[in-house]
Amino acid sequence: MFGDSYVDTGNLEKGQQWNELYGITYPGKLAGHFSEGRVFSEFVAAWMGIQPPTAYRFRRWRPIERGMNFAYGGSGVFHTSAPNMSAQIDLFEQVLEEKLYTQDDLYDSIALVANSGNDFAAYINKGGKSSGMPDFIISVVTQLRSNLRRIHNLGVKKIVVMEIQPLGCLPGFAMPDSYEKCDTVNLLATFHNVLLIAAVEELNLESGESAFVRLHMYDAFMSAIKKHEDETGTSDKLKPCCPGITSNYSCGDVENGEKKYSICTEPTSAFFWDWVHPTQPGWQAVYSVLRSSTAKPF
Repeated sequence: MFGDSYVDTGNLEKGQQWNELYGITYPGKLAGHFSEGRVFSEFVAAWMGIQPPTAYRFRRWRPIERGMNFAYGGSGVFHTSAPNMSAQIDLFEQVLEEKLYTQDDLYDSIALVANSGNDFAAYINKGGKSSGMPDFIISVVTQLRSNLRRIHNLGVKKIVVMEIQPLGCLPGFAMPDSYEKCDTVNLLATFHNVLLIAAVEELNLESGESAFVRLHMYDAFMSAIKKHEDETGTSDKLKPCCPGITSNYSCGDVENGEKKYSICTEPTSAFFWDWVHPTQPGWQAVYSVLRSSTAKPF
């Protein structure tokens, strides 16, 4: 597994995922997961009928027979706040050089790749202009395509790449509208995913086989959010369970001994946990949509 916080299970040593309350549903303690419970990669592992792959950071003292997770929360294809995808593939290549896995192992292997929008956040934080965003998105997908090709060239036979989710539905974007509707930034996600379709088709033509598969995360999120709204009857369907008291704070933040966040009474009833990450039930809902609407890619 390669990518960011949607699939990271403990590689990033510091960050909000080690704040109080993360992991309270599962595994019942802090474990480096960006949610109160399981994250998407753990549902994918269940889909495959295996235990979640071991995080790269724990490779020396946990089983690696079920695979390895190289993802780091905050990562992108370019330089963000964590080792980017190219660096993660470097780690994978190093593991192969150490002969922790053989080519026979790779022949039956599958890689899950997540790139959920951290590049866009980094672009904006560095002063990037909205007028330049379309060209920047093109560069992101171009680099992502190169990364996918490199993973395949290292011997992985099947690569499943996640589309970008509807960014405008994340609580951080939906907050100005009282969490009642998604922001127009969804258009950026749609543009990214259109380019990703073409990139995957190109890679499959190159490989001469259907080695690359897209996971339709955008539609799965939209369907799961709609179902959540219908079942709960709440208008603020995008409100996170654990928001910071302002957008400058995150779930679990404490300043001078004072908590800078609030927590809902029933985490299992919320779709989102914090500003950008679903709860375990949120991920369960997305996973259920994918399982019912997608031919098994694994």
